[in-house]
Amino acid sequence: MSGVSVLAAGSGARSGPRHGAMLTVLLSAMVMAQFDFFVVNVAAPTLALRLHAGPAALELIVGGYAFAYASGMITGGRLGDLYGYRRLFVVGMVGFAVASLLCGVAGDPVELVVARLVQGFTASLMVPQVLAVITAVVPAEDRGRALGWFGAATGLGAIAGQVLGGVLLNADVFGLGWRAIFLVNVPVGVVASVFAGRFLPRVRVVRGARLDLVGAAAVAVSLALVLVPLTLGRGAGWPTWTWVCLGLAVPGLGLTAYWLRWLRTRGGQPVLDPGLLRVRSYVAGLGSNVAFMVYFGSFMFTLTLLLQGGLGLSALDAGLAFLPMGVLYTGTTLVGAGLVVRFGV
Repeated sequence: MSGVSVLAAGSGARSGPRHGAMLTVLLSAMVMAQFDFFVVNVAAPTLALRLHAGPAALELIVGGYAFAYASGMITGGRLGDLYGYRRLFVVGMVGFAVASLLCGVAGDPVELVVARLVQGFTASLMVPQVLAVITAVVPAEDRGRALGWFGAATGLGAIAGQVLGGVLLNADVFGLGWRAIFLVNVPVGVVASVFAGRFLPRVRVVRGARLDLVGAAAVAVSLALVLVPLTLGRGAGWPTWTWVCLGLAVPGLGLTAYWLRWLRTRGGQPVLDPGLLRVRSYVAGLGSNVAFMVYFGSFMFTLTLLLQGGLGLSALDAGLAFLPMGVLYTGTTLVGAGLVVRFGV
């Protein structure tokens, strides 16, 4: 929130049960966003069988959500600065519930891919408001603990996608089959939206941010020029258009970087601030996060395919195979938050 100051009435006094309720509502968005990123992993074999989704469609069902989610995150955060974090959180949560409903009633792979794109975009509206509200409202002495729960919710959502997804598929709730893994979000989203209106504070933006629509579009297009051909190229036999897109990605990224620098030198607020790349700690954190996500996303996707397609495990057994990792991830996140408070970053 560079250049933006916020004021939350009574922010220092929000403690106790109401403070806990606020954090619970906020973290529900993180759990839902992570759940839906990973739940399709365990459902991939079922989607291939019941929805007749081919390998490219399966990758788009997973990757389309991730693409829309990632490309919209920064813009979603800036919209929160402009229009209020609680408002954007509720809009994103309601949109996510509607998009989940569209996923659950999809009749073919194309409809599901489109619904997943919408789902990823709505997730990018609600999730940035989580850290924004925590930063603006939670007192400094309690912020480390709150961020520890944020990390735990992230891990819980990821593993719940595997484990609960397997349970839902195995139980075949109301005969819905794979549709239940999306429809379960609808009542959760409605309840979370209602409680968000009650427990999330009104955070007033004192100095308004500006929205860099050109930069946001350029980042999204640059990512698409790389991800779409890599996703569809192999199944399509690497036609000419895939190589054209990959070739255009390099100048596209260059033009995007030029625009961001140009806007910043003229006092604008680019969607990505190139000046951050001169901060050593930021670059180190960015590099470690990129390395982790490159490993973690592919690991979760390919392992569940191996467990079900290669080793013949059921969706439930494959999901339960991830449970030890989820327990340890969540536990060490909470322990780590306490260690930071005691020993420092």
